[in-house]
Amino acid sequence: MKTLFQLLILALVIASCTKPTKEEGSTDSKVPNKPNIVVIYTDDLGYGDVGAYGAKDIPTPNMDKLANEGVRFTNGYASSATCTPSRYALLTGRYPWRRGAKILPGTAPLIIDTAQMTLPKMLAAQGYATGLVGKWHLGLGSGFVNWNERVSPGPNEVGFQSAYYMAATQDRVPTVYLKDGLVENLDPNDPIEVDYAKNYEGQPTGKDNPELLRMTWHHGHNSSIVNGIPRIGYMKGGESAKWVDEDMADNFLARAQQYVRDHKEEPFFLYYAMQQPHVPRTPHPRFVGATDLGPRGDVIVEADWCVGEFVKTLEEEGILENTIIIFSSDNGPVLNDGYNDEADTRIGNHDPKGGLRGGKYSLFEAGTRVPFWVYWKGTIQPKVSDALICQMDVFASIAKLVGSEDKTQDSEELLDVILGKSEEGRENLIIEATSRTALRTGDYIFIPAYEGPAVNTEVNIELGNSETAMLYNLKEDLGQQNNLAESNPELLAQLSAKYEELRGTENRKVEALELK
Repeated sequence: MKTLFQLLILALVIASCTKPTKEEGSTDSKVPNKPNIVVIYTDDLGYGDVGAYGAKDIPTPNMDKLANEGVRFTNGYASSATCTPSRYALLTGRYPWRRGAKILPGTAPLIIDTAQMTLPKMLAAQGYATGLVGKWHLGLGSGFVNWNERVSPGPNEVGFQSAYYMAATQDRVPTVYLKDGLVENLDPNDPIEVDYAKNYEGQPTGKDNPELLRMTWHHGHNSSIVNGIPRIGYMKGGESAKWVDEDMADNFLARAQQYVRDHKEEPFFLYYAMQQPHVPRTPHPRFVGATDLGPRGDVIVEADWCVGEFVKTLEEEGILENTIIIFSSDNGPVLNDGYNDEADTRIGNHDPKGGLRGGKYSLFEAGTRVPFWVYWKGTIQPKVSDALICQMDVFASIAKLVGSEDKTQDSEELLDVILGKSEEGRENLIIEATSRTALRTGDYIFIPAYEGPAVNTEVNIELGNSETAMLYNLKEDLGQQNNLAESNPELLAQLSAKYEELRGTENRKVEALELK
């Protein structure tokens, strides 16, 4: 009996000293499985606009620190070359062309089905507080929107427990902030009316009243005037609720910082969707003249300062080492995107494309290859990664990190890639630009033949349209100057077949999407 008792004690001691097996869904034992998660998403920031990616004429020390001390991707992609589709892909883990997602007017209905899984829904189910601060532009409501009542469905109905945002973009009406569906600072005696088809009687416009403008329009932006800036669409009323453009960055930063302070005692997810450097570019007076490039360069410096102040808040609250920061941009750069702000005339030697071809709206690389890095102090070691990764993959990768079994249609689990432990990224990626798609696979990109102009002359960007298909080896020809379609017909046929398999005729049938 005594011997049996001694054997039992010995067995218990051995068991207590044995390292427990890793739970399913967990990562390395040194990696916390419930860190805070922050996505910082810029707007129209190009591959070459950040110092860590080669920019010399725009100082971005705060972004550079995160990029250089984290995993910096050289093959990091937005799903699309325009904003709404990329944001849809990021938050749903789903190709936006399956939904027919396009750039939305400010009155468009919500394009995320409230029943579908989203990144904030997945994290909320894992015990996370979920918050949005910044640009939304994924539609609101289900038809006609009454801006004088709570607007629903919106961010709160697709997983964000807290949401402070602008409906679309700063160049579109309504030019107001919303908090959890309610317009902030709205005077009920001055109701808001919004229309994208016709103006309201007696309301000045950029087209008819140039004498009222402090920023002139180049194309498209000639409707209602707010703060001396002509916008897209018509708006009447809501004077007390209208934002001050120069204060927007400070306002969003303060809201993001407060969110951190309010939720530092629990795991949280914050989608911090910055508006820079989208038009109209209106840097706060503190940043005017920060570069020699005009307002576009200045607002990038302003955005960099915001990133630094936000990270400083995480540090002051003692949670920086328990926070993973994912930084990227919704699409590539554009200089003249509707206003005469000298972005194209004062560009100097700065190349916002970073040696790539194309830009916003384009199927060429500068449309979708964007700054993309992941920073996690004390957990991720500095690394430059050539792995192919898309913002859609954030969903599945974060799901693996937090132990969720939720899945979406197109997101690939690349957690080890994000953590810098693997170079095995995606094999294939369908990229999209204004409903046109192409295939990125291995070192190559295949662009099918598309009708239409080769260049959008309004913004002076090559679109990737051609009467014949194009094939480029991006490892050898990053600037896409040598079309291999004629010299390598076998590879062209092979990639064309792969493209059809992934995106083919049947897959091009998208869900009905009515935009109002």
